Amino acid sequence: MAKGKKPATYEDIEALPVGWVGEIVEDELVASPRPVMGHAHVSYALSVMLGAPFAFGNGGPGGWWLLSEPELHLGRAILVPDLAGWRRERLPRLPSSEEPFMTLAPDWVCEVLSPSTATVDRMRKLPIYHREGVAYAWLIDPLARTLEVFRREPSGWLLTATHAGEDVVRAEPFDAVPLGLGALWLERAQPSR
Repeated sequence: MAKGKKPATYEDIEALPVGWVGEIVEDELVASPRPVMGHAHVSYALSVMLGAPFAFGNGGPGGWWLLSEPELHLGRAILVPDLAGWRRERLPRLPSSEEPFMTLAPDWVCEVLSPSTATVDRMRKLPIYHREGVAYAWLIDPLARTLEVFRREPSGWLLTATHAGEDVVRAEPFDAVPLGLGALWLERAQPSR
């Protein structure tokens, strides 16, 4: 943060134009436009693929709350991961439907990378998630068609796996059920002639 500059506030987020997502990272307002279709599809497809077995217990162990783009108030940071999950043993029930944000750090976060957010997601948000005790983080790059799986260790994040393409994988903490990565990717645009 620049010396003499005042920390960003929630009012700064509220003042953003419609269609923009705001977060406060290290007291600075970070704003980005709504995601492109490939990004939106990855978030939706992953929530469907994980939701049935882990949130609802259909064909899997259950035991999780999964939310799309929850607003997290973690200390002075306000973050909006693409997906987040809480083990029900830590969060027996979700807050009331009128609650605008969560203050309990999730057990798992997933950030879907885009060229405009990749550096913030990797370099600024991951350290905050680690500091707040998030146990697992996934970074998905729809352009590179990759899934990076991180586990929290006391000294920092440990990259436990990198998966790519059409692989069918078991990725912690959701390794009880195979995940077909091919369902996450939209067709690539054909070059114009």
